Amino acid sequence: MQEIISNNQAIWFDSDYLSADPHGCFDIEYWRQRDAVIGSAEGRGTTWFVADEKLEMALRHYHRGGLFAKVNNDSYWFSNWNNTRSGAELALLKLLRDGGVNVPRPVAARAVKKGLTYKADILVEKVANSRDLVALLRSQTVAATVWRDIGEMIGKMHDLQVCHTDLNAHNILLDDSQRPWLIDFDKCDCRDGDDWKVENLARLKRSFLKEVDKRAIKWCEDDWVALCDGYAHKSQLRITIG
Repeated sequence: MQEIISNNQAIWFDSDYLSADPHGCFDIEYWRQRDAVIGSAEGRGTTWFVADEKLEMALRHYHRGGLFAKVNNDSYWFSNWNNTRSGAELALLKLLRDGGVNVPRPVAARAVKKGLTYKADILVEKVANSRDLVALLRSQTVAATVWRDIGEMIGKMHDLQVCHTDLNAHNILLDDSQRPWLIDFDKCDCRDGDDWKVENLARLKRSFLKEVDKRAIKWCEDDWVALCDGYAHKSQLRITIG
């Protein structure tokens, strides 16, 4: 990663995958002028999908959630550049990819400081031809071998001591080769010990149960058993979430 840091702005970018201007690439108008916007998705804000010469990417501006977002939508307290939401997420994605976890390639990030606060943006690889598990399971089942692969991927993440604080069925993708990907690492972190890993997996199971009730996804306990088998095969930690 290269970095450009001034008094009020930090930019990190990987020139192997970003052909665009690292100063302009966080502005959606930059991509519109190049007819390079290929789609969008709505969440807390709009995630824009853009096409660079080397990679299709997702451009996301950081927005707050919860009640506080009504008075402060996208500003965060500044302590140092590496602790910004964008800088931390970019570094975590690099750690995970270097450790063999299927996560979107980190491409670029920016933090802009104003007074005691900052705003942030990030560019990551768009996982091609993929769907999140909830969307997929609404219409079909997933093979036990795929559930084991999902468990192995989570096990790899946990062995790197990375806690995905929002590990749920929406944040697991399957591409057209049925490979699992983990996404959305905003506010995630590295942690010592193993106790948190049990709760992390329990949280994931609760999300599947919730989606069974809410959207009638095609999921059952046998799928969870296969996921746990895959996790135990890869992870150094041997646990079962009943």
